Amino acid sequence: MEIGAIFLLFALLILVGLYISGAFTGWHGHQITEKEYELSELMAEYDRVLNSLQELEYDNILKKIPAEDYPRQRVELLQKGSALLSKLDTYQAETSGQDLKSRLEAMPATRISNVNKHLNSSGILDDDLESLISARRSTRKEKSGGFCPKCGKPILHSDTFCPTCGIPIKRNGK
Repeated sequence: MEIGAIFLLFALLILVGLYISGAFTGWHGHQITEKEYELSELMAEYDRVLNSLQELEYDNILKKIPAEDYPRQRVELLQKGSALLSKLDTYQAETSGQDLKSRLEAMPATRISNVNKHLNSSGILDDDLESLISARRSTRKEKSGGFCPKCGKPILHSDTFCPTCGIPIKRNGK
C-alpha cells in the first residue's frame, strides 16, 4: 500500500472513532430545549390539522364523504386547530415576555400609524384617496354582472354563459 492511502485510512478511522465516542460522552452539536421541542411539536400538529381540513374540503367537493359527516368532521378539525393556535399563542407570549392582550392592543395602533406614515410620506390626501376608491368601484360595477343562479360564482355583464358551470345566463329583457 502507498503511504497516502495509509494516511487516508488512518484519518478516516480517527473521524469514525470520534463520531462514535461522541455518542458515549454526550457531546452534541446543538441541544434542543424542551420549549423548542414543544413548539416544534405544536407547529407540526397544527400543520397536520390544516392538511386534514384541506383534504376534507376536497373530499366534500368531490363527494367522497357523506354529506351528513362533513359538518361534524369540519367542526372537530376547526376545534383542534383553534386549541392548537391558543397553545401556540401562549407559548409565544411566554417567550416574548408580553401577554396576549397587550400584543393585541398594540397591533392596530401600530398598523394605523404605519398606514398614516405611508400616506403622509406619499403625499396622498384622504380626499384624493376616497376619489380613487370611488372611481375604482364605479368601473368594477360596470363589469360585474352579478352571480350565477346555479353555482353562485361571480359573472361579468358581458357573459352569456357562466364561466364555472356553463349554464346560459338569462338577462332581463332577453
